[in-house]
Amino acid sequence: MLAFAMPAEFTRAQVEAIAALAHLELDASEVETFARQLGDILAYAGQLQQVDTSGVPPTTYSVGPHSEDRPDRVVPSLPIEEVLANAPESDRSRDGGFFKVPRVIG
Repeated sequence: MLAFAMPAEFTRAQVEAIAALAHLELDASEVETFARQLGDILAYAGQLQQVDTSGVPPTTYSVGPHSEDRPDRVVPSLPIEEVLANAPESDRSRDGGFFKVPRVIG
């Protein structure tokens, strides 16, 4: 059970405040639609809070361990020269070698 009461519906002002925080520009019909939809979501969450879960044990994992899981093991990797041989451009002069890639952030 939540420690606070959820509102039954969203007001236009609340939807507009949320839209402003998200930097969204909504027209009047969108504000009304979102207010109704958000209110419906809260009403459904209220219904879920009424479900008696006292006999249900808490869970910590949604998925258990799989038989496909395997322990990590150290294996030799490719030599640096072989890895960099197919690179379009690389810097072999530094210790270890690096791939040169185009600048992404200006």
